[in-house]
Amino acid sequence: MLELNQCYNLDCMKGMAQFSDGYFDLAVVDPPYFSGPERRGYYGSKISKIGVHRDYPVSPAWKIPDRAYFDELRRVAKHYIVWGCNYFDYEFASGRIVWDKCNKGSSFSDCELAATDLFSTVRLFRFMWNGMLQGKSIADGHIMQGNKRLNEQRIHPTQKPVALYDWIFQNYTARGCRVLDTHLGSGSSRIAAYKAKIDFVGFEIEPYYFEAAEQRFQNFISQTSLFF
Repeated sequence: MLELNQCYNLDCMKGMAQFSDGYFDLAVVDPPYFSGPERRGYYGSKISKIGVHRDYPVSPAWKIPDRAYFDELRRVAKHYIVWGCNYFDYEFASGRIVWDKCNKGSSFSDCELAATDLFSTVRLFRFMWNGMLQGKSIADGHIMQGNKRLNEQRIHPTQKPVALYDWIFQNYTARGCRVLDTHLGSGSSRIAAYKAKIDFVGFEIEPYYFEAAEQRFQNFISQTSLFF
């Protein structure tokens, strides 16, 4: 049996198989809607106008999940939030979360969609996320963070901000809840879970990104401990 509050460099299907039905209160997942070789591996240009490199390694282990994955996710989790739901041929519940990236005028999508069975309506979260342009806070996500040194470091091609998961956990979990992330990626969900004091399990199949996420988490808790 895998332990809570740990992340594993493991195929999520093998990982989920070790948990009983309904073990997790919520699964918050961002599975790939592309296979590894097809992914461009960077945001926009490989080197930004200010010299920031954005050429991320692409893993052949990234595979588009099939029906078996979503069925298994629903088996182990009582509820789910699935990002990129519009790319998958699966019968999700009618609830939707819209993440408005506040990046109109760029070549990227204005928003991302998640399907959920937590409610049957549509909820909106606004947080700027466009290269070096990042939101200030959950409350002022449409306002750009003025001090770029406070920006989150990008370590993954599909990285989501910690603030997005902060908002999810503040609104849809309580202390002691068990949360699963099958595609850990940059580890933003793990950091938010730690802050929210909820139990968490994460899987990441690619060793390179697993190690990067582990280092990011250790850096976060080391910095956090300085203030307590």
